[in-house]
Amino acid sequence: MEISVELTMTPLQDNFEPAIIHFIKKLRASNLKVMENPLSTQVYGDYDEVMKLLATEIKEAFELMENGLLYMKIVKSDRHDYEPHF
Repeated sequence: MEISVELTMTPLQDNFEPAIIHFIKKLRASNLKVMENPLSTQVYGDYDEVMKLLATEIKEAFELMENGLLYMKIVKSDRHDYEPHF
């Protein structure tokens, strides 16, 4: 089953950029489709592969920050090629 996941990480501390950059670089290094914009990062692929990657990388990212928050939205389909039709 293919999924699309949107992630927004918010470290609740000063000097927050290193944790976010590390997290995004780890996602990019995977074999999954990863897209970024200024507000969030999206990951697309097989459910089991995406969730396995996220479980590992979210845990590592949280270990690198004192306090943090992660918003995650999951859609059951690969929406990486979505283009508005209106």
